[in-house]
Amino acid sequence: MPDSFTLDQLRTFVAVHEAGNFSAAARRLRRVQSAVSTTMANLEDQLGLVLWDRTTRIPTLTEHGHAMLTAATRVLSEVDSLRRLASDLVDGVEARVSLCVDALFPVGELVKLSAAFARELPGVDLRIDSQTMSAVSELVLDGAATLGVVSPLGLRDELEHRSLSPIQMVTAVSPTHPLAERAGLIETRELADCVQIVLSERRDVGVPDQAVLSPRTWRVTDLHAKRAMLLAGVGWGNLPEHFVRDDLARNALVRIRPAVWGANGLTLTLSIVYRRDMTFGRAHRWLLAHLESLCLG
Repeated sequence: MPDSFTLDQLRTFVAVHEAGNFSAAARRLRRVQSAVSTTMANLEDQLGLVLWDRTTRIPTLTEHGHAMLTAATRVLSEVDSLRRLASDLVDGVEARVSLCVDALFPVGELVKLSAAFARELPGVDLRIDSQTMSAVSELVLDGAATLGVVSPLGLRDELEHRSLSPIQMVTAVSPTHPLAERAGLIETRELADCVQIVLSERRDVGVPDQAVLSPRTWRVTDLHAKRAMLLAGVGWGNLPEHFVRDDLARNALVRIRPAVWGANGLTLTLSIVYRRDMTFGRAHRWLLAHLESLCLG
């Protein structure tokens, strides 16, 4: 089979199917009908297949025609994607963007951001990583991530940063925990008698643990592990409100209020970080703008 058939022939083939007949396709393509008919005849000849049943008043696809239509549609879609990618690269759109976010970042917001990114920049690959505290900034400094979202203790002087909206933290315990019976503000000395579950660095180096009030601490490196320990009544601890919203609603966890953080509780402000020597194209600029506009409450 000769391989000299063209993209124009494939586009004409698909256009005839979508338009319903040769004459309608000719009007859509702004050609005369004879040119469309000739294009289809040449394509069939080059493929060695009969694509159209011409024994009826309006030509219809043969069995081979249906199979080829599926393949032609797929090929044209890939070609269109290739052209968009080439155009984006010429316009300065990056081929890849890497983002590392702190574990406190709301997953729901991250999913919505990713979906919008895919719609706006379908030819750009997006890599997302999740770390805790200083590990985010380390990946950005090393160049493994071009953008990061860090908690306050993860900020580094070597990086540029832009503040996002604050995240509300909730201090919580299981309903079976002794502290669950306490109403109002709880003094630090009372909290110190109970185990505090603390989210820590995944490495031996890095920043100190955050918001530690008890000398009795159990350290974990994952928010899900911390939540599971709180649900089991092992201790008390702080988690993002968005992360335990359902647990609070069904009374699987109970909110308590350490006096040191007042009636409104603890808040943490996340920040976008990036290297000062980075030059951003359209994909990075889009991501920066949309990260800044996110409501992270």
